[in-house]
Amino acid sequence: MAKPPSIVILTGAGISAESGIDTFRGGKDGRGGLWEQHRVEDVATPEAFARDPDLVQRFYDMRRASIQTRQPNAAHHALARLEQALPGLVPGARVIVVTQNVDDLHERGGSQNVIHMHGEHLKAWCTACDTRIGWTGPLIDRPPCPACGSAALRPDIVWFGEVPYRMDDIHTALSQADLFVSIGTSGAVYPAAGFVRLARDRGLHTLELNLERSQGSAWFHETRLGPASEVVTAWVDELLA
Repeated sequence: MAKPPSIVILTGAGISAESGIDTFRGGKDGRGGLWEQHRVEDVATPEAFARDPDLVQRFYDMRRASIQTRQPNAAHHALARLEQALPGLVPGARVIVVTQNVDDLHERGGSQNVIHMHGEHLKAWCTACDTRIGWTGPLIDRPPCPACGSAALRPDIVWFGEVPYRMDDIHTALSQADLFVSIGTSGAVYPAAGFVRLARDRGLHTLELNLERSQGSAWFHETRLGPASEVVTAWVDELLA
Protein backbone atom coordinates (compact mmCIF):
# COMPACT_ATOMS: atom_id res chain seq x y z
CA MET A 1 0.00 0.00 0.00
CA ALA A 2 1.15 3.55 -0.71
CA LYS A 3 0.19 4.64 2.81
CA PRO A 4 -0.29 2.86 6.15
CA PRO A 5 -3.56 0.93 6.11
CA SER A 6 -6.42 2.17 8.21
CA ILE A 7 -9.25 -0.26 8.90
CA VAL A 8 -12.72 0.86 9.97
CA ILE A 9 -14.79 -1.96 11.46
CA LEU A 10 -18.53 -1.55 12.00
CA THR A 11 -20.00 -3.98 14.52
CA GLY A 12 -23.61 -4.79 15.31
CA ALA A 13 -25.59 -7.04 17.61
CA GLY A 14 -24.33 -10.21 15.92
CA ILE A 15 -20.86 -9.89 17.42
CA SER A 16 -22.25 -9.84 20.97
CA ALA A 17 -24.96 -12.46 20.49
CA GLU A 18 -22.53 -15.28 21.27
CA SER A 19 -21.84 -13.60 24.61
CA GLY A 20 -25.51 -14.01 25.50
CA ILE A 21 -26.65 -10.47 24.77
CA ASP A 22 -30.06 -10.36 23.10
CA THR A 23 -30.25 -8.91 19.62
CA PHE A 24 -33.05 -6.43 19.06
CA ARG A 25 -34.67 -8.14 16.10
CA GLY A 26 -33.92 -11.80 16.68
CA GLY A 27 -33.71 -14.23 13.76
CA LYS A 28 -35.23 -14.03 10.28
CA ASP A 29 -38.68 -14.58 11.73
CA GLY A 30 -38.18 -11.80 14.26
CA ARG A 31 -38.45 -14.19 17.19
CA GLY A 32 -36.05 -14.07 20.10
CA GLY A 33 -35.27 -10.35 19.84
CA LEU A 34 -35.95 -7.60 22.35
CA TRP A 35 -38.61 -6.09 20.11
CA GLU A 36 -40.60 -9.32 20.43
CA GLN A 37 -41.06 -8.40 24.10
CA HIS A 38 -41.34 -4.61 23.82
CA ARG A 39 -42.51 -2.28 21.09
CA VAL A 40 -39.91 0.19 19.88
CA GLU A 41 -42.43 2.97 20.48
CA ASP A 42 -42.72 1.99 24.15
CA VAL A 43 -39.07 1.84 25.21
CA ALA A 44 -36.75 3.37 22.63
CA THR A 45 -37.97 6.84 21.71
CA PRO A 46 -37.89 10.21 23.48
CA GLU A 47 -41.69 10.21 23.33
CA ALA A 48 -41.81 6.90 25.21
CA PHE A 49 -39.60 8.32 27.94
CA ALA A 50 -41.77 11.38 28.29
CA ARG A 51 -44.94 9.26 28.35
CA ASP A 52 -43.84 6.48 30.73
CA PRO A 53 -40.36 7.06 32.18
CA ASP A 54 -40.70 4.22 34.70
CA LEU A 55 -41.24 1.64 31.95
CA VAL A 56 -38.25 2.93 29.99
CA GLN A 57 -35.99 3.10 33.05
CA ARG A 58 -36.92 -0.47 34.08
CA PHE A 59 -36.20 -1.74 30.57
CA TYR A 60 -32.72 -0.21 30.51
CA ASP A 61 -31.99 -1.05 34.15
CA MET A 62 -32.50 -4.71 33.20
CA ARG A 63 -30.26 -4.40 30.13
CA ARG A 64 -27.58 -2.59 32.15
CA ALA A 65 -27.57 -5.26 34.84
CA SER A 66 -27.52 -8.10 32.29
CA ILE A 67 -24.58 -6.72 30.33
CA GLN A 68 -22.43 -6.70 33.44
CA THR A 69 -22.84 -10.48 33.74
CA ARG A 70 -21.66 -11.15 30.15
CA GLN A 71 -18.13 -11.69 28.90
CA PRO A 72 -16.36 -10.83 25.63
CA ASN A 73 -16.16 -13.69 23.15
CA ALA A 74 -13.48 -14.76 20.69
CA ALA A 75 -14.57 -12.17 18.11
CA HIS A 76 -14.09 -9.28 20.55
CA HIS A 77 -10.67 -10.62 21.54
CA ALA A 78 -9.68 -11.09 17.91
CA LEU A 79 -10.42 -7.45 17.04
CA ALA A 80 -8.39 -6.29 20.03
CA ARG A 81 -5.52 -8.50 18.89
CA LEU A 82 -5.74 -6.97 15.42
CA GLU A 83 -5.63 -3.44 16.82
CA GLN A 84 -2.59 -4.27 18.94
CA ALA A 85 -0.63 -6.36 16.42
CA LEU A 86 -1.21 -4.65 13.06
CA PRO A 87 0.96 -1.56 13.75
CA GLY A 88 3.88 -3.90 14.45
CA LEU A 89 3.51 -5.36 10.96
CA VAL A 90 2.72 -2.09 9.18
CA PRO A 91 4.00 0.98 11.05
CA GLY A 92 1.30 3.61 11.35
CA ALA A 93 -1.55 1.17 10.79
CA ARG A 94 -4.73 1.90 12.71
CA VAL A 95 -7.88 -0.06 13.52
CA ILE A 96 -11.04 1.81 14.53
CA VAL A 97 -14.13 -0.02 15.76
CA VAL A 98 -17.42 1.82 15.20
CA THR A 99 -20.06 -0.07 17.11
CA GLN A 100 -23.83 0.11 17.09
CA ASN A 101 -23.79 -1.93 20.29
CA VAL A 102 -24.34 -0.33 23.67
CA ASP A 103 -22.43 -2.98 25.65
CA ASP A 104 -18.81 -2.61 26.75
CA LEU A 105 -17.57 -5.96 25.45
CA HIS A 106 -15.18 -4.41 22.91
CA GLU A 107 -13.43 -2.51 25.68
CA ARG A 108 -13.35 -5.47 28.04
CA GLY A 109 -12.05 -7.58 25.17
CA GLY A 110 -9.09 -5.22 24.86
CA SER A 111 -10.03 -2.78 22.07
CA GLN A 112 -9.12 0.85 22.73
CA ASN A 113 -10.16 2.72 19.58
CA VAL A 114 -13.93 2.31 19.91
CA ILE A 115 -16.67 4.73 18.85
CA HIS A 116 -20.10 4.03 20.38
CA MET A 117 -22.42 5.66 17.87
CA HIS A 118 -25.57 4.60 19.74
CA GLY A 119 -24.37 5.36 23.26
CA GLU A 120 -23.51 3.04 26.14
CA HIS A 121 -25.57 1.14 28.70
CA LEU A 122 -22.96 1.77 31.37
CA LYS A 123 -23.31 5.53 31.15
CA ALA A 124 -26.02 7.93 32.24
CA TRP A 125 -26.81 11.33 30.78
CA CYS A 126 -28.05 14.21 32.90
CA THR A 127 -30.53 16.16 30.80
CA ALA A 128 -30.31 19.07 33.25
CA CYS A 129 -26.57 19.80 33.04
CA ASP A 130 -25.61 17.68 29.97
CA THR A 131 -23.08 15.63 31.96
CA ARG A 132 -22.37 12.05 30.89
CA ILE A 133 -21.02 9.74 33.57
CA GLY A 134 -20.21 6.08 34.05
CA TRP A 135 -23.18 4.31 35.65
CA THR A 136 -23.65 0.67 36.65
CA GLY A 137 -26.67 0.78 38.95
CA PRO A 138 -30.40 1.35 38.40
CA LEU A 139 -31.98 4.66 37.41
CA ILE A 140 -35.59 3.80 38.25
CA ASP A 141 -35.40 5.54 41.66
CA ARG A 142 -34.25 8.84 40.10
CA PRO A 143 -30.81 9.11 41.75
CA PRO A 144 -29.31 12.61 41.77
CA CYS A 145 -26.79 13.61 39.14
CA PRO A 146 -23.31 13.58 40.76
CA ALA A 147 -22.48 16.81 38.93
CA CYS A 148 -25.51 19.01 39.57
CA GLY A 149 -27.77 17.09 41.96
CA SER A 150 -30.79 17.06 39.64
CA ALA A 151 -32.97 13.96 39.38
CA ALA A 152 -32.66 14.13 35.61
CA LEU A 153 -30.56 11.10 34.67
CA ARG A 154 -31.59 8.96 31.69
CA PRO A 155 -29.83 6.12 29.87
CA ASP A 156 -27.07 7.48 27.63
CA ILE A 157 -28.57 5.65 24.67
CA VAL A 158 -29.39 7.05 21.25
CA TRP A 159 -33.08 6.36 20.78
CA PHE A 160 -34.96 6.20 17.51
CA GLY A 161 -35.40 9.75 16.26
CA GLU A 162 -32.18 10.98 17.92
CA VAL A 163 -28.89 11.73 16.20
CA PRO A 164 -26.12 9.10 16.61
CA TYR A 165 -22.97 10.19 18.37
CA ARG A 166 -19.67 11.22 16.77
CA MET A 167 -20.82 11.13 13.18
CA ASP A 168 -18.12 13.62 12.15
CA ASP A 169 -15.45 11.33 13.62
CA ILE A 170 -16.93 8.33 11.81
CA HIS A 171 -16.97 10.10 8.45
CA THR A 172 -13.39 11.26 8.98
CA ALA A 173 -12.31 7.71 9.78
CA LEU A 174 -14.04 6.40 6.64
CA SER A 175 -12.43 9.10 4.51
CA GLN A 176 -8.97 8.02 5.73
CA ALA A 177 -9.54 4.26 5.64
CA ASP A 178 -8.26 1.62 3.23
CA LEU A 179 -10.63 -1.17 4.28
CA PHE A 180 -14.19 -1.20 5.62
CA VAL A 181 -15.43 -4.30 7.45
CA SER A 182 -18.95 -4.90 8.76
CA ILE A 183 -19.48 -7.55 11.43
CA GLY A 184 -22.79 -8.87 12.73
CA THR A 185 -25.06 -6.15 11.35
CA SER A 186 -28.51 -6.42 9.81
CA GLY A 187 -27.96 -3.63 7.31
CA ALA A 188 -31.36 -2.27 8.31
CA VAL A 189 -30.56 0.64 10.63
CA TYR A 190 -29.38 3.94 9.20
CA PRO A 191 -27.08 5.79 9.13
CA ALA A 192 -24.83 2.79 9.89
CA ALA A 193 -26.37 0.76 7.07
CA GLY A 194 -25.17 3.40 4.63
CA PHE A 195 -21.51 3.27 5.64
CA VAL A 196 -20.73 0.54 3.10
CA ARG A 197 -21.99 2.76 0.27
CA LEU A 198 -19.85 5.64 1.50
CA ALA A 199 -16.89 3.28 1.65
CA ARG A 200 -17.50 2.04 -1.89
CA ASP A 201 -17.86 5.61 -3.17
CA ARG A 202 -14.46 6.41 -1.66
CA GLY A 203 -12.81 3.42 -3.28
CA LEU A 204 -12.41 1.27 -0.17
CA HIS A 205 -12.43 -2.51 -0.29
CA THR A 206 -15.45 -3.75 1.68
CA LEU A 207 -15.90 -7.00 3.59
CA GLU A 208 -18.93 -8.38 5.40
CA LEU A 209 -18.58 -10.97 8.18
CA ASN A 210 -22.00 -12.13 9.29
CA LEU A 211 -24.08 -15.09 10.37
CA GLU A 212 -26.32 -14.58 7.33
CA ARG A 213 -26.43 -12.15 4.42
CA SER A 214 -27.59 -8.70 5.48
CA GLN A 215 -29.90 -6.32 3.68
CA GLY A 216 -26.80 -4.53 2.37
CA SER A 217 -24.80 -7.57 1.28
CA ALA A 218 -24.91 -6.59 -2.39
CA TRP A 219 -22.79 -3.54 -1.63
CA PHE A 220 -19.86 -5.55 -0.26
CA HIS A 221 -17.00 -6.82 -2.40
CA GLU A 222 -16.88 -9.96 -0.28
CA THR A 223 -19.14 -11.69 2.28
CA ARG A 224 -18.06 -14.46 4.63
CA LEU A 225 -20.78 -16.24 6.59
CA GLY A 226 -20.61 -17.97 9.96
CA PRO A 227 -20.65 -17.30 13.70
CA ALA A 228 -18.68 -14.17 14.58
CA SER A 229 -16.37 -16.06 16.93
CA GLU A 230 -15.29 -18.19 13.98
CA VAL A 231 -15.27 -15.91 10.93
CA VAL A 232 -13.81 -12.89 12.70
CA THR A 233 -11.05 -14.91 14.31
CA ALA A 234 -10.19 -16.58 11.00
CA TRP A 235 -10.10 -13.23 9.19
CA VAL A 236 -7.82 -11.67 11.82
CA ASP A 237 -5.51 -14.70 11.72
CA GLU A 238 -5.35 -14.35 7.94
CA LEU A 239 -4.61 -10.63 8.11
CA LEU A 240 -1.85 -11.02 10.69
CA ALA A 241 -0.20 -14.09 9.09
